[in-house]
Amino acid sequence: MSQLLYGLITGILFGFFLQRGKVLRYDQQIGALRLMDMTILKFMLTAIFVGAIGIYLLYDLGAAKLSIKPTILGATVVGGLLFGIGWGVLGYCPGTSIGAIGEGRWDGVWGVLGMLAGAALYAEAYPLMKKSLLIWGDLGKITLPGVLNVNHWLIIPVFILLGVGMFIFFEKKNL
Repeated sequence: MSQLLYGLITGILFGFFLQRGKVLRYDQQIGALRLMDMTILKFMLTAIFVGAIGIYLLYDLGAAKLSIKPTILGATVVGGLLFGIGWGVLGYCPGTSIGAIGEGRWDGVWGVLGMLAGAALYAEAYPLMKKSLLIWGDLGKITLPGVLNVNHWLIIPVFILLGVGMFIFFEKKNL
């Protein structure tokens, strides 16, 4: 039961930060897709950096276990294209669709309906894809630290520094 409560609290906090960061707004979403407003990219990168530090710290302390999924290029490319097309057509990604509904904007409902329809189509197509798309370009369970054969604490700070450099660049360009 406590895991459900932690999940609920984390979800509420994440939704709060999405709303406070103004990334739930349609104009921000379209600005990101047009590469004219990097607010959403900065928000996502910040979440990734904080998550990477937290997850690997918990992993190193023995409080979490990593479950690396295989890298399958066919599924990643097709899934990414479908995600991008849906985001471009609707103007919301899945999380921001739900957040938009939470703010009272009903256009987000189309995103949720699209996710449900997509999940149903995936479930129906899964038996066929299991023997094709879901095995094309299977690189196995890889990570950047594993490929480079270095400790993850050598990779994380480098990416954070690169991210901070990007943030500074975006701010100078008013993005």
